Amino acid sequence: MTAEELSKIIVKGMEEKKASNIILMDLRGVSNSFTDFFVICSGNSDTQIEAISDSVEEEVFKSCKERPWRSEGKNNLQWILMDYVNVVAHIFLKDKREFYGIEELWGDAKVTRID
Repeated sequence: MTAEELSKIIVKGMEEKKASNIILMDLRGVSNSFTDFFVICSGNSDTQIEAISDSVEEEVFKSCKERPWRSEGKNNLQWILMDYVNVVAHIFLKDKREFYGIEELWGDAKVTRID
């Protein structure tokens, strides 16, 4: 499965739990990037953040039998990072996403907003 296909499956998992402000960042043309895509979304509560994370993991496993290589943030439920090596999913509480401004750190990336 390509990184682009995987990113679409991750978006589907986010959409299943009503994630907001979903952004797909293509980092393949950015020098020194460590992954091909970021998929970033927001949730309104720690419960929703956890549900989005679980949905992403379920959708990816159902489609390609893969689990994240690494996952962080499930203890505090403010920013969950799910690393699938070629695609990294970031699931934020809205205020934490604004605070960290991760989209601005990768200004050279091609950005696609998912409606």
